[in-house]
Amino acid sequence: MPATPDRSTHPRTPHNRKVLTLTAAALPAACLAGALVGPAQAQVQTQTRAQAAFTHPGVLVGSSQLDFIRGKVQAGTAPWKGAYDQMMASKYGSLSYTPKPRAVVECGPYSDPNYGCTDERQDAIAAYTHALAWYVTRDDRYAKKAIEIMDAWSATIKDHTNSNAPLQTGWAGSVWPRAAEIIRYTYTSWPNVNRFATMLRNVYLPKVINGSNSNGNWELSMMEAAVGISVFLDDRTSYDKAVARYLNRTQAYVYLESDGALPKTVPGSGLDTKDKIVKYWQGQSTFVTGLTQETCRDFTHTGYGISAISHIAETSRIQGEDLYPQVGERLRQALGFQSKYELGTAPPSWLCGGTVKRGLGPITEVGFNALHNRLGYPMDNTQKLTEQQRPAGTNNLFVAWETLTHANNTN
Repeated sequence: MPATPDRSTHPRTPHNRKVLTLTAAALPAACLAGALVGPAQAQVQTQTRAQAAFTHPGVLVGSSQLDFIRGKVQAGTAPWKGAYDQMMASKYGSLSYTPKPRAVVECGPYSDPNYGCTDERQDAIAAYTHALAWYVTRDDRYAKKAIEIMDAWSATIKDHTNSNAPLQTGWAGSVWPRAAEIIRYTYTSWPNVNRFATMLRNVYLPKVINGSNSNGNWELSMMEAAVGISVFLDDRTSYDKAVARYLNRTQAYVYLESDGALPKTVPGSGLDTKDKIVKYWQGQSTFVTGLTQETCRDFTHTGYGISAISHIAETSRIQGEDLYPQVGERLRQALGFQSKYELGTAPPSWLCGGTVKRGLGPITEVGFNALHNRLGYPMDNTQKLTEQQRPAGTNNLFVAWETLTHANNTN
């Protein structure tokens, strides 16, 4: 029988009450609005919301969060100063960093072949690193380096090919907009910004916007790229499409007991029998709250999926669309469940045959900050793992410097 989850997988009643109270407080206004607005007016209001301007910079980190980071680093405060120093000591923070753009990036399974795959991902992280360094220091050299890297790629790349092209596009496409948003909206000049936007629109967005029926971390990373790119392009249609697909995938990626006997599935996935679902969940047939579709594959890929869930939720929050009421509980439970075993708890025999492959990665800061620091939920296992791993570095794919950007950053 499954072991009873510890308190990192159950919110205290007062926190539930807080959320319910806030929800209830919003109901009278909503009801009143419904009573006073006729169909034509409601349609106009819906259109107005759909056309609302995006907030910039607004991919993963917004202005208030960036100001918080800058203040903490300049004051020499832990853990941000140590995290910043770690970032700047990495190869990504070097002012002599040289980009390696390619016209065609070809990535096969597990990046074999690897023609430009590692280079592209690392160049995107380097651009983001220098964008953050620019914001903290106001040293033009870092902004110019970020621009140099982004310009090199926007002048060169035409396509991603081979079987891992959608995932590769998702990984790099998740990071480029973070760098681009900071530079475009906080630095004085970027002459080739429109060329960079064209690159994202024509080379990246088409590869990711329609998703994937592969393992869930693929589609979640692809939707992270689609959301970030849509924000940079001020493309509301693509943004809404990506968010809708993300919501479907998130509920199919993390199991909650309330889902029923079997996990939810993505419409059109073809997972219409228990046997198919169990196979898709890596042979796991006992479903417990917090388990993910890839837990029994390995924690590294699971970490990719959890990270993308948290990144999209955070970007959407900055954009004024709070998705945490829809995805927060799945994110919290996934973090708590995986953190428990990442910390060394021996898995029971019913879980992955009694063996798990650890290696979650530096992926807990964003979700922990949102759910524990901002919303007040207890997350003992996640907190212990997060603090133990600080400063969180980079996975060299699409996660980078999240202790710096999100530790205790409730802005």
